[in-house]
Amino acid sequence: MQEKILITGANGQIGTVLTEALRDRYGQTNVLATDIRQPKEDRGPFALLDVQDRERLVELVRQHDITQVYHLAAILSAKGEKHPKKAWDINMNTLFNVLGVAKQEQLRMFFPSSIAVFGTKTPREATPQYTVLFPETVYGISKAAGEYWCQYFYQKFGVDVRSLRYPGIIGYQSLPGGGTTDYAVEIYHTAVQGEPYECFLRADTRLPMLYMPDAIRGTLELMEADADVLSVRTSYNLGGMSFTPAEIAGEIQKHIPAFEVTYKPDFRQEIADTWSDTIDDSIARKDWGWKPEYDLSTMTKDMLEHLQTNKEMTKNLLS
Repeated sequence: MQEKILITGANGQIGTVLTEALRDRYGQTNVLATDIRQPKEDRGPFALLDVQDRERLVELVRQHDITQVYHLAAILSAKGEKHPKKAWDINMNTLFNVLGVAKQEQLRMFFPSSIAVFGTKTPREATPQYTVLFPETVYGISKAAGEYWCQYFYQKFGVDVRSLRYPGIIGYQSLPGGGTTDYAVEIYHTAVQGEPYECFLRADTRLPMLYMPDAIRGTLELMEADADVLSVRTSYNLGGMSFTPAEIAGEIQKHIPAFEVTYKPDFRQEIADTWSDTIDDSIARKDWGWKPEYDLSTMTKDMLEHLQTNKEMTKNLLS
């Protein structure tokens, strides 16, 4: 059977790249991108969708014979702390709508969780798959609740929902949309423009990160894995690399020696202080063969090569 895929939040940092990857794999006409705003570029089938509108979601699923939904629409950590009630309402109401439609229409579903589900009561080093979840942001609370709802819909209704706990995602294709790990994307864009960067986290703040190509590949590998090998129906830990702002700055300076970084921690520092330093993703490795390909050095080289090739794109993103 030909897979027909719908993506919510397709204009976001991950959504823009995941949409192209899915179209490369399944065919451009078989992947419908949706968001609350039109994309900046016309790259294929697109429909306006506020995922809080369940009737519109059902209409699109049936109209396009959808078999899989990637539910990426959400308000992220930093923005969520500024508007906590709005973040909770949007993150949870949209999830319930997608879960309900996935049950009704018998769809396979992807739900992105996050390291934001962890907290100060969670082991920070090699955070295990099964551990106390102690989220301390609205975003983290909504993701933790979402994980359990996904498991519930799998156990009670047989919905084939799959999930990853993403660390910070770094990519050159777009700027992020309001997360606490945004600095690790912004710093590359700023360096290529020959400008100094003011980091909103302390220089020694170590956080788990993942390069976009690994994140996309891991997502597709999970979604294409045989259901029988999956032992986790909340959300799989997904690890890549861990580093501090000082370490990423030092790596960039190997390529751009004049690059300067200063540090001015803001409210996002308190969020980062509740998250893990490193992630134990051994169950994902065992169940479906997960293995990252990039480390800080190889990611930095690739990021700078892409951004320096198209400085005008980077300049437009920052403006």
